[in-house]
Amino acid sequence: MMKNAKTLLILLFLLAANQSLQAQYGAQKRADYYFSQFSYVKAIQEYEKMIAGGFNETYGHQQLAECYLLIRDYKKAIPHFEAVIHNSSLPTDYYFKYAMALYSNGEQKEAEKWLKKYKKYNKNDSRLKRFLKDGNLASVVFNSRERYEVELADFNSTESDFGVFKRDGHIYFASSRKEDVEGGTYGWNNEPWLDLFVLREGDSLSVPEKLPGDVNSKFHESSLIFSTDYKNDTIIYFTRNNYYNNKEGYGAQKEINLKIFSAIQKDGEWTVNRNIRINSDYYSNGHPTVTSDRLRMYYTSDRPGGYGGTDIYYSEIHERGGIGAPVNAGPVINTEGNEMFPFVNQEGKLFFSSDGHVGFGQLDVFSTITDEEGKIVDVINLGRPMNSSSDDFAFYADPNGISGYVSSNREGGIGSDDIYEFKFTPALDIEGFVTDGVNNKPLDSVQIRLFDQQTNSLAGETVTDKNGYYRMPINRNANYMIEAVRRTHPHKNTFFNTHSTPHETKIIRQDIVLEPILDLKLLANLNKIYFDFNKSDIRPDAALELDKVVKLMTKTYPDMVIRLEAHTDPIGSHAYNDRLSESRAKSTYEYLIAKGVPQERILSYKGYGKRKLINHCTNKKDCSPEELELNRRTEFPIVQIKKGILASK
Repeated sequence: MMKNAKTLLILLFLLAANQSLQAQYGAQKRADYYFSQFSYVKAIQEYEKMIAGGFNETYGHQQLAECYLLIRDYKKAIPHFEAVIHNSSLPTDYYFKYAMALYSNGEQKEAEKWLKKYKKYNKNDSRLKRFLKDGNLASVVFNSRERYEVELADFNSTESDFGVFKRDGHIYFASSRKEDVEGGTYGWNNEPWLDLFVLREGDSLSVPEKLPGDVNSKFHESSLIFSTDYKNDTIIYFTRNNYYNNKEGYGAQKEINLKIFSAIQKDGEWTVNRNIRINSDYYSNGHPTVTSDRLRMYYTSDRPGGYGGTDIYYSEIHERGGIGAPVNAGPVINTEGNEMFPFVNQEGKLFFSSDGHVGFGQLDVFSTITDEEGKIVDVINLGRPMNSSSDDFAFYADPNGISGYVSSNREGGIGSDDIYEFKFTPALDIEGFVTDGVNNKPLDSVQIRLFDQQTNSLAGETVTDKNGYYRMPINRNANYMIEAVRRTHPHKNTFFNTHSTPHETKIIRQDIVLEPILDLKLLANLNKIYFDFNKSDIRPDAALELDKVVKLMTKTYPDMVIRLEAHTDPIGSHAYNDRLSESRAKSTYEYLIAKGVPQERILSYKGYGKRKLINHCTNKKDCSPEELELNRRTEFPIVQIKKGILASK
């Protein structure tokens, strides 16, 4: 009897264990199905049942890490990574995923450790070059000056809100707010499907309304933008799951991918009129933006042949509205990660979000940098507080470039994704032209030095170009002094401050006028004018120098009036040197007149012989030949440089 009872207990135990095993296997089957259908919240519940029951735990942790990554909850992904990360059979791409989860959670040193381990197996991943500089984790101190002020918009809901576009003061965006969205929930994050809404201008008590017309469907709609067609009629482009003419379109795995559609307005309502040709049932296109000239559309796609998960592409817009073949925006923008939500501002600059470039966490907003030919050569992180350790995406700037919106799931919001308003403080530059105070012509090669008066330090320096133009970056709320120096013009100090400079101002103007020095040799950049011993002929080398005087008096300062003086060395008698210097003065005078200098502009020419020596020389014995030669000179004292302005001599 006891033996039979014991056998019965064992059989019951095994039966219960088998039933439990079957239940756990069912949980995995359901979890994998939900995972394949992008229903990650439901998949998480089933994978957790597996782990709680001790069934296939390694696989469960691995899948839970993936699920939490996909719903952008890095903090919850970390424990599941930790449970499997040391398994030798784990695919090496998990090292990078784990590093990014740690990175987003502020665990920089640990993230660096796993990036280095990932590098041993994947040396060609271009993300490593960005994240590891000189073998260490790259700094994310971009735009160290915080130029953005960000605050939560007041029209968010407790669900997901993102992707603003403004038109005529109205605010258009996507939302899954429960009270306004019809249908069930979307398995990815267990929220309602997204619809497009409009918040109309002018009524402070207004609430967002669903976009009128048939744009909204039983699936997702988001990322609306306005444009025009070839007739200049207003149209919109937007993103929707593959649903057109009341029919779903399925991909290879029975998924409903994203497509870009257009709609036109009729009688105040928007009617979907086109499924754009670049779309496909087998991959997604979405998040369109159109350049202000309506010649190009940028968008996100995970089509085959890209660099990573999702890439930024563009297509030319043909004259009659057709969208051209997709062109990948290239490896400067796209990485092995995900690039999405492109936006082109009024100035043609491309902004986008990425988790493949070095940032502060998950998706960050980046701006492109172009060279003089307009080619994109680099990208830059917009810095904090525009970006956070969470997802920051769907950047939109108003035409003024100062205000706009960004979407984020950062802490402090009220929904899963929220819309934030931003105000941008643009970089401030000072520019100006330096001109001559006599002829008003631009002065090149002027040394411009900028001093911060609060710190008594040099804040910048530059040199004017051939047009007399200069430009330098400056700070707001500061006191400055500009020192302008040129060898032909005495230096001048100019004072200004930026305390009352308007917020939207990007450049302030400070022109500078310099008065020329009253020294013809400096103004004309003259070298010494030589005469042969005992001769007054104008030598070829002397003619080149005198031509500079002609140009100065006929082109640069056409009102200049001078005297002309010639001097000799001390060798010989006064009578001899007086005659020689007078002859040299006369030949110089005649050369200038012959070359076009009006006679009335040279008041006199005179030879002073050896009466005005400029050194100690008295004869050949106490002077070298070079010292003697210094006294054989021609001088041009300025009497007047401009009508009514006489030299002080």
